[in-house]
Amino acid sequence: MAKTDKGREEVKHAAKEQKVQSDAGKKEGNGKHIVVNEHEKKKQAFITRSIWGLVMIALFLVLVSSGHLSLILAVFTFQYLTFKEIIKLTSEPARDKNLPFNKLLNWYFLFATIYYLDSESVFNFFQEKIYSNKILSMLAIHHKFISYSLYIAGFVFFVTTLKTGYYKFQFAQLCATHMTLLLVVFQSHLIIDNILNGIIWFVLPCSLVIVNDIFAYLCGITFGRTQLIAISPKKTVEGFIGAWVCTGVASLLLSFILSNFSYLICPAENLTTYIGNHPQCEPNPVFLPQIFQLPSNLAEFFGFSIITFKPIYIHSLNLATFASLIAPFGGFFASGLKRAFGIKDFGDTIPGHGGITDRLDCQFLMGSFSYLYFQTFISNNRMSIGNVLQMAIINLSVPQLFHLVQAILRYLNNSGFISDDELLKIFHILNDKV
Repeated sequence: MAKTDKGREEVKHAAKEQKVQSDAGKKEGNGKHIVVNEHEKKKQAFITRSIWGLVMIALFLVLVSSGHLSLILAVFTFQYLTFKEIIKLTSEPARDKNLPFNKLLNWYFLFATIYYLDSESVFNFFQEKIYSNKILSMLAIHHKFISYSLYIAGFVFFVTTLKTGYYKFQFAQLCATHMTLLLVVFQSHLIIDNILNGIIWFVLPCSLVIVNDIFAYLCGITFGRTQLIAISPKKTVEGFIGAWVCTGVASLLLSFILSNFSYLICPAENLTTYIGNHPQCEPNPVFLPQIFQLPSNLAEFFGFSIITFKPIYIHSLNLATFASLIAPFGGFFASGLKRAFGIKDFGDTIPGHGGITDRLDCQFLMGSFSYLYFQTFISNNRMSIGNVLQMAIINLSVPQLFHLVQAILRYLNNSGFISDDELLKIFHILNDKV
């Protein structure tokens, strides 16, 4: 009887302990739900990540539909947030308190670099307003000299703020700032040029990186067995290769769909266009079907010697290869940086995804490659009105500009757009001004 009572007491005690552990797993002090089960924790993280992934894709589609200006402003915003996250990572608040100009210099170099890299593109699209204003025209004409002067002023100011006992920290901050300017701001500038060359050269590379990231995760959790790189233990060789194959297939599908929209393939003529209001253009030859001759051995094997397809398919496969094999190293670089500073994410801006830098680490590298690839293998070197006007104003004197205008007017007269009487009246007005 005593043994039976003892057994009952042990059962009750075990049940009580199990209940306590269960309650501890669900609540902590104020009643907040805490997930202890690892499977449930991964499930909730996956759901959160998926929901916010869909939100980001929806935002991406909205920005693409809104036109060139919205996309450019988005790039400026993302490069600002990325710069902020990285500089915050490398800074030390305690030392910053004793160096009041340290943060100011970081932001000064950022905006000086943006002025140097991106202002010329802005000048090209607003030349009528800029060149009609003396101050703005001076900023445009002397752009490079002003940019150099701004940088030198920042350099001199940095030297004057060097403080005993903080030399190592200040020079480390200067190096971190310039590294961030190179890896983030310079590559953002190239991404903006991609947008101006045609929205497809922004959408296609970005989409390929997104697709590769998704399939690397899916293939990794499904087939992953072999670790790819020590700096990112969760990355596997199987996921890496599987994502490459899937991204290649996706690149053909995306290029087939995107190349049919003039809104996406036409270079920017102005920054006010959007998906519902955009000009037509003569497509770049890569978007037009072309005939290709197969090598004799392949022709004999397939039974035909000619094949017709759009060259963009080949170019998209090349972009997909870079997005799969090289762009992920931007993410590995970011992982190494985070490990060096002992953090999991650059921030918590996006639930389930970390900071802006955590999402864009591969996009910057992909954007710079896309720009160089376009300029090397695709661009047909079109001259825009903004480029011609800027070159004329910067390189010609006022009398030379009058001669240029007269030459253009004579051409328009010979082409029948201006009558002889109208030409004489215009020349009379110009001669009175000279």
